[in-house]
Amino acid sequence: MAIGNAVQRGAFVYVYDENNRQIASIPSGNDKNDGLTGYTGSTVNVRRGAFIYTYDEKGRQNGSTPAR
Repeated sequence: MAIGNAVQRGAFVYVYDENNRQIASIPSGNDKNDGLTGYTGSTVNVRRGAFIYTYDEKGRQNGSTPAR
């Protein structure tokens, strides 16, 4: 199942498949710089604080990297 879309609403990022069904929700933080930074067909990147976290299509964290 691939990621078709990712949208930030408030303090969460909602992930949808190609059929527009929600497949995950990811907390995105509350700071002014926090939130969705981008997505591909297989990953979603969300900034929280000093890090950018990478998630798969099921909302499982795969990794993190310091934000610049």
